[in-house]
Amino acid sequence: MGRINWPRLGYSAALYALSPLIGWRIWREQVPTYSRWQRLGRRLGKLPTPPRIWLHCASVGEVRAARPLIEGLLVRYPRHSLLLTTMTATGAQQAQALIEQQLDHHPRLAHCFLPLDFPSAAKRFVHRVAPELAIMFETELWPNLLDACQQHGTPVAVVNGRLSPRAFKRYQKIAPLMARTLANVDWLAAKSADDARRFEALGAAPDKTAVVGSLKFEVGLPSGGSVESERLLLEWEGRPVWVAGSTRDGEEALLLEAHRQLLHQFPDALLVLVPRHPQRFDEVAALCEAKKWETSRRSQGEPVTPATQVYLGDTLGELAVLYGAGQVAFVGGSLVPLGGHNVLEPAALGKPVLSGPFIENFADVVEPLEAAGALTLVADVGALVDALQCRFVDPKRCLQEGLAGQSAIKAQQGALARTLEGLEALSRAER
Repeated sequence: MGRINWPRLGYSAALYALSPLIGWRIWREQVPTYSRWQRLGRRLGKLPTPPRIWLHCASVGEVRAARPLIEGLLVRYPRHSLLLTTMTATGAQQAQALIEQQLDHHPRLAHCFLPLDFPSAAKRFVHRVAPELAIMFETELWPNLLDACQQHGTPVAVVNGRLSPRAFKRYQKIAPLMARTLANVDWLAAKSADDARRFEALGAAPDKTAVVGSLKFEVGLPSGGSVESERLLLEWEGRPVWVAGSTRDGEEALLLEAHRQLLHQFPDALLVLVPRHPQRFDEVAALCEAKKWETSRRSQGEPVTPATQVYLGDTLGELAVLYGAGQVAFVGGSLVPLGGHNVLEPAALGKPVLSGPFIENFADVVEPLEAAGALTLVADVGALVDALQCRFVDPKRCLQEGLAGQSAIKAQQGALARTLEGLEALSRAER
């Protein structure tokens, strides 16, 4: 009886009790090209040939951040194929876009949904995939899946390990379960010393934990921007353009108010508004219409005319293109208390970056950019308007901040090499 994992048993019982609610959520998030049975570890589609490495990312942002690691694994392990899993529908769409458009249907890379963390589904998935190495991105700690890996003899690594103070407080409430789960992690590559300390406080073994830095700094630095960005820049030439990316519910109304105030000084200014989640595209379009904004929708191929005030970027996978076409970038999820989103993408494109005050999920990347003068945090709508006005009247300042951001990113790079070296050492140790 002493060997029974009571915390995981209670966790599994709670999952089964909540299965009707979970099932409804999964039914709503269905992607037509995937079988719903994948959520139970069945009908995984055509898996890449063995031997396999399995990499799991939660959703859109994690897939984007993991791209350098994906490319690095394919190079470092030429005999292995790579299975990428995601939890959300939008993550699946981002993974498809990565494989099809950016990695040109790489023959050793495939994607499917992660099964729900029911014990039977977890065991079925791990047995079917039979990975030689399992890699969890950031905070994807699923107790039954990690236990199934341990039972199968598959080493588990957590890379780009992130544990915000808010998440740490939540996990402390289930500390026994987290301690048992982290015991199944063979190597944990934390983004920062603070993250490492929080993981260790929950039960991660110090001798299996390393601080390697953030993989998000490994984002590429485009030399000239995309062709589409250049086309939009020419089309909008002469207009002050700011791009608000990854915006969230409750935030668009604030951004539209900021734009309304900005128009007093810059009547031809254009706001490019890019909601974070595709399921909200129509909702945000309706908001713009209700507020009487002259709006063009990218998904409908509607042109930006001199009368257009808001350009709705309601397409998937084009945020970098749109960031590249503006003079100033605002990164959403930060004027409302949601923890912020990735400020590195526009900084890598050489754009001055603005963000709201709620940015704790990205504190490790915010600090170097802010110290370099490449990122400005704004407390509210008024401060956002002031920051935009200052940059639109001073193009030289925009250029300086953009170059400072690119330099700061280059100075922070190196996490990818350290992560790949750690994974290779783990693979050798397990052989």
